[in-house]
Amino acid sequence: MGAAAAGAVGLSLHGCASDGASEAQDELSGGPVSGDRDQVIVSMTPSSEPEAGFDPLFSWGCGEHVHEPLIQSTLVTTDVDLAFVNDLAVSYECAPDGLTWTFDIRDDVRFTDGEPLTAHDVAFTINGINANAAAQADLSMINRAEALSDTRVVFHLNKPYNAMLYTLAVVGIVPEHAYDAATYGAHPIGSGRYMLEQWDRGQQVILRANPDYYGEAPLMDRVVVVFMEEDASLAAASAAQVDVAYTAATLVDAAQPAGYDVLNCESVDSRGISLPSIASGEARVVEGDMAFSVGNDVTYDIALRRMMNAAVDRQSMIDSVLNGYGTPAYSVSDGMPWYNPDMEKMLTRQDALRQLEDAGWQRGADGVYEKDGIRAAFDLYYSAGDSVRQALANEFANQMRDVGIQVTPKGSGWTYDADGIYMHQYSDPVLWGWGANSPVQMYALHYGPSESNYACYENAEVDAHMDAALAADTVEASYPFWQAAQWDGTQGFAPEGGASWVWLCNVDHLYFKRTALSVAAQKPHPHGHGWSLVNNVDQWCWE
Repeated sequence: MGAAAAGAVGLSLHGCASDGASEAQDELSGGPVSGDRDQVIVSMTPSSEPEAGFDPLFSWGCGEHVHEPLIQSTLVTTDVDLAFVNDLAVSYECAPDGLTWTFDIRDDVRFTDGEPLTAHDVAFTINGINANAAAQADLSMINRAEALSDTRVVFHLNKPYNAMLYTLAVVGIVPEHAYDAATYGAHPIGSGRYMLEQWDRGQQVILRANPDYYGEAPLMDRVVVVFMEEDASLAAASAAQVDVAYTAATLVDAAQPAGYDVLNCESVDSRGISLPSIASGEARVVEGDMAFSVGNDVTYDIALRRMMNAAVDRQSMIDSVLNGYGTPAYSVSDGMPWYNPDMEKMLTRQDALRQLEDAGWQRGADGVYEKDGIRAAFDLYYSAGDSVRQALANEFANQMRDVGIQVTPKGSGWTYDADGIYMHQYSDPVLWGWGANSPVQMYALHYGPSESNYACYENAEVDAHMDAALAADTVEASYPFWQAAQWDGTQGFAPEGGASWVWLCNVDHLYFKRTALSVAAQKPHPHGHGWSLVNNVDQWCWE
């Protein structure tokens, strides 16, 4: 595994207490704040609450912030090394042309209403996602899912796409016989490790272990998730009202409450800046009728993009903005098996400067480079409600000023009005947050025709490498092609190549955790400070 996975934190299990220790003893030892050793209380950001409820046909588990759905079963899942492990599936195979996938599934799984889960439910779920315009899981590569029997389902694809497995690892299977789009999200019926016991909108969710779960019984019987802002999460930990409280790098060193340890989960939660790589003047129509301006006459110049990559001091940003709680980012997939270390190779600042001046850029009287009447100056959009992104944007502007590039940070919202970030996503640099335990995001951000290719970077050879990756016989066989797309020695979107992004840092996910709580080994956390922490909450216990 790569560095991110190998370094992912995991507190070793020293055995779970089985006696009924008193509340007073628990308080002294950093035990459960409720005194109940079968329960854990976890705080999450308000944005972690699923708007459409616990419905995989909308976004539960498989939205922007991917995680295991807990309430529902999945065909496959991934372990801490991101290797695929069967869940409902007992076996699966792909046809030589990559267009037909066959899954054989278990015959001993029941939904919590007592009805058996069959291949018909799997087909219903996949086809339902593709029929729902609001679904956030991308399974568009599947034309049709077809149940051949109660235990065999076939997916008919419109193009080879082995990375589909990563999406299937977070898509929960719903019951065809009991699914109603209007009510399912609030009253989900699943077959996973947990059941929804209670949902108080805007406040909390309570999950209870499924007594009829077909796998190993969860060690943690009850999981309470409370939704609160960052300051409220800290206050809840300080008052010993939660067992695990999310926190921020700016608070963690100064505000650690008594009875709590710091849980530091390394991540592939990357912060990076898209650099539109074509000249302005074009337009792009998205989703049929939404028109956007495309291109930027400043970042269009490849010498300038390479200069920004060479000049940025990532470690300085991590030290000054994140208080050291992060790692330098060079891509959207740092440390993953498909990551190419050549993403870390930059031109020296001297070589980048030479390329810049050879391309015709000259310093103006105010110290800012100019070329053909165009100043090396642009706006950088960031989410105004995110203090970390604001600080990163300002620090980036400071660093670029030193090398003759004028960056003006502009805080805005994720809206489609004239000043909203989304209206500038193809025409101006934007400070984004990305990261997933899957190469799918790399594909989305860099593949020429992709709607998520905000840098508007197009390279036929790079696209061919990614197409070859998706068509490989196995996921493992795809890794060299993904790496070649990043840099194959002559082509790629790496800093020495297209330099279509300048990546800054991976943000550590930080929590205050009750001392006696044993948290199972974590996968690298993807983008999103929330449900990914409790992927394996069934394996947590109190010492």
